[in-house]
Parts: sequence; structure tokens; C-alpha cells
Amino acid sequence: MTTTVFFAVIGAALLHATWNALVKNGANKTTSMGAVVIGHVPLALLVLPFVPFPAPESYPYIAAALVLHVGYQLFLLKSYQTGDLTQVYPIARGSAPLLVALFSVLVLGTRLAPLELMAVAIIGCGIISLALVRRADGQRNGNAAMLALTTGLFIASYSLVDGLGARAAGTSLGYYGWLAVANGVITTAYLALRAPDSLRAMTRGKGLMVFAVGGSASFVAYAIVTWAFTQSPIALVTALRETSIVFALLIGVFFLKERLDLIKLFSTLTTLVGAAMLRFAR
Repeated sequence: MTTTVFFAVIGAALLHATWNALVKNGANKTTSMGAVVIGHVPLALLVLPFVPFPAPESYPYIAAALVLHVGYQLFLLKSYQTGDLTQVYPIARGSAPLLVALFSVLVLGTRLAPLELMAVAIIGCGIISLALVRRADGQRNGNAAMLALTTGLFIASYSLVDGLGARAAGTSLGYYGWLAVANGVITTAYLALRAPDSLRAMTRGKGLMVFAVGGSASFVAYAIVTWAFTQSPIALVTALRETSIVFALLIGVFFLKERLDLIKLFSTLTTLVGAAMLRFAR
């Protein structure tokens, strides 16, 4: 992985943690999540005229990725309605490198070096320990942990599909631009039918701010990651992106005033160490 790709993905990690914090901090999380997804569309429409059209070989990947991204958004939304940012985010993001590595070994037949296997084990320990995090009332929040782990499954799945799809498309921005537009259209239609009040709330106040700031941050973050998928191994990019766990912890504690305890700190740092080991294993 080149220095340019490395620091680009680190920047994407910061942007990703930022928009997740905006969604978690929103009074109406349906509005916030919808605003972020629909907020991709303006930037996508600005970019698409200047990039090549994706190759036909990438169309099945775009269709599959669309389903996976929608599933990810729904489960992430439910996770944030149930648990804290400092619990949900590390499980969801930290589990992705683990799942990508498992898929690579069991399905793609990839052989992992001993250091990579150790990294997978460390990430697993971090995820398991995060399931022990308690809510503010002192009760364990196993439901949030399971929802976040399911979200991580979607993250791992769309990361693999998007990595392969962007390569098949011959243009990472063209691939992601059309994916973002389609995702935005589906989200708009869904909210118009199921939550029209949330859709209207995006045109004013905090909803408009999340649309502009969160949507732009999310689009730029994943556009960078999609490009990085075409420059470096997908598993390494996925692992490095999870440095966003540290940013999420800092935002959750210092800006959202969430409680920091030793389990959260240990779990987050353990998951991060495992992700970093995957990055530097080769």
C-alpha cells in the first residue's frame, strides 16, 4: 500500500466516524440516516459527467451492492436506536476485517500468514468483549451488540462486492457515483412511503445540516475507499479503514458525552490493534 493510499484511507476513516456521530446524535435517527444517504446524490451528480461510465461487467456488482448498502443502512439505524456510538460503532466496523478475512480463507481460498491469523483472533476478542458493555442503567446491551454485528456482516459483504465491482467497472468514481444515486432514489422512495415527516425534516434545521455535512462527508469517505479498493488489496483497505473506531470513541466521549469505561476502552483499542496488524501483516 502506497503512502498516498494509506493517508487517504485514514482521512476517509475520520470522515466516516464524523457522519456516524451525526446520525447517532440526531433526535430523529431515521431523518439523520436518510439525510446522509440522500445527501450523496448532489455530489454524485456533480462527479458523474466527468468520469467514464462503468463497464457492463460491473452492473451485477452494482445491483448486489445496492441491496447490501440498503441492508447496512437499515441495521445501522436500528443499532443506533438501541445502543451507544462507542459500543455499536466498534463492533460494526471492527467485525468487518474479521469477516472479510474469514470469507477470503473459507470461500476464496486465500492463505493467511501467521501474523494475519493472530490479527483476526485479536479482532475477535475485541468484538466479544464489546458485547459485555453495559447501558447507562447498568444492564448489558446484548441486543445492540447483535444488531451491530449484523451491520458488520453487511459492511464486510458490500466491501468485497464494491472492491470487485469498482475493478470491473474500470472507474471507481463512476461505479460509486451511480451506486450512490440509485441508493439515494430508493431511500427517498422508502421514506416518502414509510416516514414522510422524516423526509420533510431534511429540508430544515438540523436535518438540512446533516444532509449537507453528513451526506458530503459520507460520499467523499466512501469514494476514497472505493478508489483505494482498486489500488490495494480489499482486506488491507477494509482493515485500515477501521482506524475510524478510534475517531468514533473520541467523538462519542468528548462530543456526545457518552460514558467511557474500561471495557469500551479495552475493546476499542484491541479491535484497532487487530485491524492495524492486518494492515501491516505483509
